[in-house]
Amino acid sequence: ALGPRARSFSLLRASSSPDTSFDVIVIGGGHAGCEAAAAAARTGAKTALVTQKLETVGELSCNPSIGGIGKGHLVREIDALGGLMGQVADDAGIHFRVLNRRKGPAVRGPRAQMDRDLYKESMQSLLADYPNLHLVQASAQDFLLDEATSASSKFGSSFSGQDSSGGASSNGLLGASSASNSQEQMIQSTLSEGSSHQARIRGVVVEKDDQTQQELYAHSVVVTTGTFLRGVLMMGHDRYAGGRHLRDSEQVEAPSVGLAKTLERFNFPLGRLKTGTPARVNGKTIDWDILTIQPSEVPAQPFSHILQFNGQQPPNVAAGNLINCYQTATNEETHKLVMDYEHTLPVYDGMEGKGNGPRYCPSIYKKVQRFPEREGHNCFLEPEGLNTDLVYPNGMSGPYPPEVQEKILRTMKGMGAVEIVRPGYDVEYDFVNPQALTHTLETKQIAGLYLAGQICGTTGYEEAGAQGIIAGANAGRAGAAQARGDKPPLPMVLGRDEAYIGVLIDDLVTRGTQEPYRMFTSRAEYRISLRADNADLRLTRKATEYGLVTDEERISALDAREFLIDDKIDKLRKFELKVTEWVERGGSEHMGGSSMIKKKGQKKTAEEMLNMPFVTLKEVEDIVTQVQKEQQQEAEASESTDEPKDAPEIMGSSPSSIYDTVEASIKYSSYVQRQHKDMESWRKAQGLRIPPDLQYTRDNLPTLSGEELEKLGTIRPGTFAEASQISGFSPPALGYLYHYV
Repeated sequence: ALGPRARSFSLLRASSSPDTSFDVIVIGGGHAGCEAAAAAARTGAKTALVTQKLETVGELSCNPSIGGIGKGHLVREIDALGGLMGQVADDAGIHFRVLNRRKGPAVRGPRAQMDRDLYKESMQSLLADYPNLHLVQASAQDFLLDEATSASSKFGSSFSGQDSSGGASSNGLLGASSASNSQEQMIQSTLSEGSSHQARIRGVVVEKDDQTQQELYAHSVVVTTGTFLRGVLMMGHDRYAGGRHLRDSEQVEAPSVGLAKTLERFNFPLGRLKTGTPARVNGKTIDWDILTIQPSEVPAQPFSHILQFNGQQPPNVAAGNLINCYQTATNEETHKLVMDYEHTLPVYDGMEGKGNGPRYCPSIYKKVQRFPEREGHNCFLEPEGLNTDLVYPNGMSGPYPPEVQEKILRTMKGMGAVEIVRPGYDVEYDFVNPQALTHTLETKQIAGLYLAGQICGTTGYEEAGAQGIIAGANAGRAGAAQARGDKPPLPMVLGRDEAYIGVLIDDLVTRGTQEPYRMFTSRAEYRISLRADNADLRLTRKATEYGLVTDEERISALDAREFLIDDKIDKLRKFELKVTEWVERGGSEHMGGSSMIKKKGQKKTAEEMLNMPFVTLKEVEDIVTQVQKEQQQEAEASESTDEPKDAPEIMGSSPSSIYDTVEASIKYSSYVQRQHKDMESWRKAQGLRIPPDLQYTRDNLPTLSGEELEKLGTIRPGTFAEASQISGFSPPALGYLYHYV
């Protein structure tokens, strides 16, 4: 009745080679593991991906969606670095929207609903294309370590004489002249922190399907265990060991215990976090007709830069294979049941039994508990694929006993007769405080050991994939260089001013986290520059220097986009009209109103007009094209006269591949300069004292988030230097607090 269950076959096949020596071993086949393995393989490293079940590689364990506010930026950056997630999301996407579309380009977040089976198949298909990526179906039990002597980092110890590929450099730092100061500091910090370790990695011990153990050897190991590190699953008062349930099944995937014990032995700072997934329900038992529909946007904005540059749509959009999502909401009856059955919820290991879950993706119980004044909370009903009736009720996680979960769901509009196919559950697991890592995501205690994903305290597919690509790139470059006997390469580190990935990793390794970390645009002090539309311009050139991008199509697309953008901005800069003519052709409301009409004799360029608040690039281009066509007609008419005029070239409209970037680059140019000045001003004043009696309230500091106000009020930092070390307190918030004080 529900269509096909999770497909049990795999496009991946375990390596038949008896070889047990590799440059890099990646443990785990989730989002971090897939990106890490592919990144390491792209650097030329002989890579092994070790996972319990090849059929689950690329599985969407929780929600069937990719992207969103902040998260969509990460996916675009992963794609710009040659990663997999953007391409796979386009292949499997069945519903596309851009969140925050009414706001500025810097905070717009592309998001798409996935067909779970298509996503997994696409990911496995891409991984199967790497000839130097070997697949091992086994469970990682422990590390192989050389503890005889202290081990130095496998990265170069100075900038001079080395470029990003480990060879001679003509321009010093990273072989690139535009590296930022913050990035230099991160790299120097990485090199100094990694100068001495307690041990060096030399491989892993795995247990195969036949229960026999085998040693696999490698120069670098990337651990991406997700929720499996001493994972415990919970539903009501039932507790049982596991990392997750197999999709649509009661079968549990075993936790990783041996790795956790070794990390503990080396004094890694371990803690416990939890996350949850809601029940999956039968779509045939939902009354769709009375719910609010949310159709997909058409045309869709792809995640893939190449797809967007070529003017192509994701395959399911092009074929018309799209779904609708629907909106319902909780109510007073729902909230009463949520609190009445509080006593049936699990008792966790963390936070004195309460559990330490994601602040920004809370359970329905946490929502009702925190906001008792709210009359309702939205729930989005998201179909899980084209060929299934399973539906994901986004926003309704809560590990109550199954019969209680069904009672709660049936109180909502359209859900009165809903049937649960698979109950929701929570998982509590170990994580390593990421302050134990360098900016390459290599551990400070064990040389050659890298961590990425939820083991570092993050939540979300996109955050995991972002860490995976950096850990995999550094592990691959270091491992391959060691195998060749080359000098250690310089680490690949992204600065906070270069990428949201840089913000993510810097937040983690410098401040750590005590709760699941989620990316938001507000965490980036340079968010006006770090837009989803320009990720390739910021990162792809750098990715080629580090061996992450080698395909000619992506490089050619970048070259062409850079040329077209620069050419368009140059033409807008050179075209000018009298102010009165801009107003006459575009309308006084859009073109500056009465204040512009007063400037009768003045001229303004098309670039200057586009800088005005409500003027769009299309409006400016339409006027320019109109004027140029008139000038062309005049030139044709003048050919028979004694004074022929030159015919101008018609500018025309910007294609979709450059439109957003051209418009944002011009509109944000002055704001970018001001943003850099604001951040520099508070950095120079980090010793400034904060009044001890300052009241951290919404009235005093209206732009700060609830999390930031809560942490300031609890910790009460004495200086801005102390405030800057608070996990979850963003640099933009520091700038605002500085101006307030």
